[in-house]
Amino acid sequence: MLLAERSRLALWLPVGLGIGITIYFALTREPGGTTILSLLVVAGGAVAWIARAPHVLAARAIGGGMAALALGGVAAWTATHRQPPLPDLPHRATMVVGRITAVSVLPPRDAAAGGALQVDLADVRLEDPVDDGMPPLRRILRLRLRPDDPVRLSPGMVVRVRAMLRPPMPPAWPGGPDRQRRAWFDGMAGGGYALAMVQRVDEGLPAAHRTMESLRETILARILRVLPPDRAGVAAAVLTGSAAPMPQADRDAFADAGLAHLLAVAGLHLGIVMGVAMAAARLLLACSEHASLFWPCRQVAALAGLAAGAAYVVLTGQHLPALRGLAMATLVVLAIVTGRRALSMRGLAVGAGLLLLTGPGDLMETPLQMSLAAVMALAAGFEAARPPLRRLVQDGGWWRRIGVHVAHLALASLMAGGATVPVVMAHFGTLQPWFLLANLLAVPLMAMWILPAGLLAIGLMPLGLEAAALVPMGWGIGVVLDLARAVSGWPAARIMVPAMPGWALAAWLLGLCWMCLWTRRWRWAGMVPMAVALLVPFLVTPPDLLVAADGRVMGVRDGGMLRVVPRPGADRVVEADWRQALALPLAALPAGDDDSRIACRDGLCRLAGGRVLLRLPGAATPDCAGIALLVAPGGEGTNCPGVATIDGLTLWQSGAQTVYLRPDGPRVVTDRAVRGARPWVMGPGQHGMPTLPLAAAE
Repeated sequence: MLLAERSRLALWLPVGLGIGITIYFALTREPGGTTILSLLVVAGGAVAWIARAPHVLAARAIGGGMAALALGGVAAWTATHRQPPLPDLPHRATMVVGRITAVSVLPPRDAAAGGALQVDLADVRLEDPVDDGMPPLRRILRLRLRPDDPVRLSPGMVVRVRAMLRPPMPPAWPGGPDRQRRAWFDGMAGGGYALAMVQRVDEGLPAAHRTMESLRETILARILRVLPPDRAGVAAAVLTGSAAPMPQADRDAFADAGLAHLLAVAGLHLGIVMGVAMAAARLLLACSEHASLFWPCRQVAALAGLAAGAAYVVLTGQHLPALRGLAMATLVVLAIVTGRRALSMRGLAVGAGLLLLTGPGDLMETPLQMSLAAVMALAAGFEAARPPLRRLVQDGGWWRRIGVHVAHLALASLMAGGATVPVVMAHFGTLQPWFLLANLLAVPLMAMWILPAGLLAIGLMPLGLEAAALVPMGWGIGVVLDLARAVSGWPAARIMVPAMPGWALAAWLLGLCWMCLWTRRWRWAGMVPMAVALLVPFLVTPPDLLVAADGRVMGVRDGGMLRVVPRPGADRVVEADWRQALALPLAALPAGDDDSRIACRDGLCRLAGGRVLLRLPGAATPDCAGIALLVAPGGEGTNCPGVATIDGLTLWQSGAQTVYLRPDGPRVVTDRAVRGARPWVMGPGQHGMPTLPLAAAE
């Protein structure tokens, strides 16, 4: 059976790379140089085995798999150790001086307030006595400016501002989203917010280098002048990469309807832009008899589409998903130019392998997982559906052709959406049952009406005639907005689901690979791990008690709600992660003894029949009789000798904690035990590497 599938064995090489990368990130200790050298030896030996016996099945299957696993681990280790350490930012108000690399407008927090600016600063110097004379930070610092700050900023400017800084947040619960790992590979040092107005120090780069930012501002101003705010937000999202003018209610409606991907410039938008550009170029070339007879019009149109796609990516801010889509599109255009099939599993394998080798850290994040799962499902699905669709076109008239187009759209939405549903469940804790219907209507509108009209509007802006295209674009956006608002209001439009463990998501992706990469009947065995992955979130026992890393808030699972101590709203980011992980609404503590799982009195709360005691700051000295676990985040937990304690020192050392109440006693899981000692895991108290002074020679 493997010999019959020998042409598909190469498709498993990026899967092996991904498994090797995943194993590296799952470790709790950083592998040493000896381990990495051993992996290189294994990879070299496997490649030598394949070169010596290229037609032997064992060499290709076993040797190729060993080489891919080893190279995946080495690539992840190399990418990790190329990054500078996370700096130790001051925990006080500090004067910050840095060069702006990016400016974005944040959505307004309420309808009355305007959107504040967010800036990314490079070469940051901290002007305080401790950091005086230190070298600049080697990472990017992201600051939110005051909403009433009137300064006009652009990339290249050097600015000074007084700000409160904070490092990347640790996980809100052991096994939760790891923002520190994301910041490590994104080159971020942390964030903060401005306490005063920004002061310009230097205008920085010449005006020619700020042309693109000025162009985005001009396009956004023209859009806002023609379209109302709700429609202007969608238009700005697809044409400039910023949806800041869009009301939050409409953002939520798009998310609930499964249409949030329409607001993030990625592969879908890039494909539409390139398709429009290719069609226009092909039409113009067809108007010339000489070009039609003597030029390779299809290849020229493909190159024109790629150029238009690259310009679109630059215009919308060069976000990582768009850049990743541009890399994949380049491979597709290369296939067209060389006469190969544009969308094939081998092309996907080449693209996936390049992405994993150049950015292994991206494999652990949502965008790459969704992209690879969706494109793999599309390529494999249409590979299987191509013969019946071709027969449908050949055997009938024009109505069959329309039916084929409708079937293409329906199959694309079903396959791409179905392949990414568990990824959304794992990372966002939601399930949108109506996403297929919403996308079946909204995606064709975006492809055939909204985005082509927006591109035409950009072309008419130098003539001042953009309203002729923006107004029809607004009509199409209005239809999509009405659709999103209607679908989001349907019953069970957005279902909260518990967090999916990492191994369950890996089982889904491996099962999907098994279904898509083989062609024989055994491919259907992949449905077993996929079904298990879908059931796991509803079968895994959730924690009974959660304690944040800084000890400010605790969460107690009480039936169908999560009671927050001392009160909901104390830390909105942590509480949002908890609500997403447990799929439970938040509630306050009960007023006194009642039928709830937690009973509080005089600042002391008891769980599990009194075996677990929560002591709030300022509470009276507890009675330690019969207590198996004392939780005192305020640091007052040393009054019960011999009792397991979670206090301020424990949280400072080990980060966030979860407690599982079992018949044999409470079991405590710490963030440090889950993540271990890795380069991106900050030290106790969330301290990073101090910024060291330069040597005299430097």
